[in-house]
Amino acid sequence: MTTQERGATYTEVFASGEFRVLFGSFTLLVAGDQVKMLALSALVYARTGSPGLSAAAYMLGFLPYAVGATFLLSLADRIRPRALMIAGELVRVVTCLLIAFAGLSVWAMLVLVLVTGLFSPVFGAARTALLPDLLPGDAFVLGRSVLTVTAAGAQIGGLAVGGGILAAAGPSGALAVTAALSVLAAVVLRFGLPDFPARGAEAGLPGERTEDGDLPAGEAEHRDVRTEKVRGRGAVRETLRVNRVLLADARVRGLLLAQWLPVAFAAGGEAMLVPYLGNVAGFALAAASVGLAVGSFVVGRLVSPSGRERLAFPMAVASGLPLLVFAFQPGLVGAALLVLLATVGSTSYELGLQRWFVAAVPEAIRGQGFGLASAGMMTGQAAGAALVGVAAELTSPHMAIVLAGATVVCCSLALHRSLRPEPS
Repeated sequence: MTTQERGATYTEVFASGEFRVLFGSFTLLVAGDQVKMLALSALVYARTGSPGLSAAAYMLGFLPYAVGATFLLSLADRIRPRALMIAGELVRVVTCLLIAFAGLSVWAMLVLVLVTGLFSPVFGAARTALLPDLLPGDAFVLGRSVLTVTAAGAQIGGLAVGGGILAAAGPSGALAVTAALSVLAAVVLRFGLPDFPARGAEAGLPGERTEDGDLPAGEAEHRDVRTEKVRGRGAVRETLRVNRVLLADARVRGLLLAQWLPVAFAAGGEAMLVPYLGNVAGFALAAASVGLAVGSFVVGRLVSPSGRERLAFPMAVASGLPLLVFAFQPGLVGAALLVLLATVGSTSYELGLQRWFVAAVPEAIRGQGFGLASAGMMTGQAAGAALVGVAAELTSPHMAIVLAGATVVCCSLALHRSLRPEPS
């Protein structure tokens, strides 16, 4: 292995003080969000006695991602990232305190969570787009894997700790704790992170016009495209324009679909574990978290950068194969092992796409590119769960999981060009 192909180490990743700041604030963010949604769900149930509204309240924080990604993501490149991330924490503080102590009606609380959630993909995109600047080269990929594992661990820990806080202090007290965590994260960001300039406001974003006339956006990376200043252009209009530019570029579009589709149906298969296994489904879902951690560590740390990229296609296909075994209706242990293997595959192949995606997306719109990828994954997983749920209604839970696995394999085969390294 050449020096250039040597994979980054965790020591190199955490040697960056700026990354340590992002890592700490991200951990507080994920854990706090779990506590917030748990407390909101409990508060809605206490007010209404409706299990359905309580469940809807818990999922409400994820719904606005599609709208925010469609209309607001350009803000991630037009506002300084530190200011944007601090704003996200302060929005969370105000939201939690209003829900806890302002005496809002249930519907007012739900609307507040929906409206403030529209900006969540913008705040997340600012964080992710900053990573390649803080962690150049392969360290960026390993940094992404660290945040992925941290997200899973913080979600589980946040639910566990949130349950304890909820029992001790009630929903309002738990929301106050979330607000305090957000204040702490804002302080960490303010004093620990440099004030990097906005990515797109001064540099300009890739335009769709040249001196000679119109240029198809898909050819932007192969032609000398002039840039346009975006100052003064509305955020919604600019977000829609840049989304069109990104999706019109064949390479970017393929990489986006590769990050969205196989994972969406793999997540749909996991969503069927509760109706398939019943009360013991939590063990299989925990195995999925273990698979995520194992895949991120083994492929992120122990496989070379070029090796990860060569593995992207076979691992994407392999992520669907374990779900096909559900045709034989395995028990708890078998189901947990199969889900673990599927999650290892899906985590591994995604790591192989990260360097390609950074290279394919123009630097001036990197924030929107990463935001679109992330929001598409979250929206896709919700849609995948819904589609697999429909399949379960028409067949059975175990056959719906099999169909999800087959769809993962088919999507991966269809996207093979985006999942394979380009010939050198």
